[in-house]
Amino acid sequence: MAHYEALHDWNVSPTEAVALQQQLRNQIRIEPLTKVPKTIAGCDISFNKFEETVYAGIVVLNLETLEIIEEAGVVSKAPFPYIPGLLSFREIPSLLEAWAKLTVEPDVVMFDGHGIAHPRRMGIASHAGLFLNRPTFGCGKSVLVGKYDEPAPERGNWSPMTHHRDVIGAALRTKNKVNPVYISPGHLIDLDTAISLTLQCNGGYRLPEPTRRTHNLVNALRRGEKAVQ
Repeated sequence: MAHYEALHDWNVSPTEAVALQQQLRNQIRIEPLTKVPKTIAGCDISFNKFEETVYAGIVVLNLETLEIIEEAGVVSKAPFPYIPGLLSFREIPSLLEAWAKLTVEPDVVMFDGHGIAHPRRMGIASHAGLFLNRPTFGCGKSVLVGKYDEPAPERGNWSPMTHHRDVIGAALRTKNKVNPVYISPGHLIDLDTAISLTLQCNGGYRLPEPTRRTHNLVNALRRGEKAVQ
């Protein structure tokens, strides 16, 4: 069973949630990896419109071959309302349930969301990284905060995203002439490494393989096409 540290309770008000983000942000460490990773996990969530059921999934891949090593899924209820900027309180509890089912603890974890590219520098990848105590980063499909210049159209080009003069991430082209994805370090990783890992996880799609495959998993769970692992 994969382990994590329970840093706080999830039964909080929105005001308390913001205060927790402000408190926890001081524990985030943006730094290069201390060892070469061999495995990477993707984390994602799916919801039906106007419902509170959460379909959460994690897929662990061999980083060299991108073959699936293990996957875990959970169907549960969201403990927190939908409030932009506080989505980690709505999504992380179910992802931690899925994490606890894993028998392989991945070396790095990629989230469908953001790390420090967040108004309070505490997106889901940063928040969850503190619980997991391992390198995490976000790969978002849209911008939450930050401005950037459009990167050149060829795969591998990127431009920095800034917010209040801080570099908080990168707009990265993962496929020629396709909209960029938005990479931001979460915890225990730096931006350059997060970009490099995203490009390494290329399967020919806009989304890198860890989050793309987890996206497919949680949608299959939501449609009832796949049983909870």
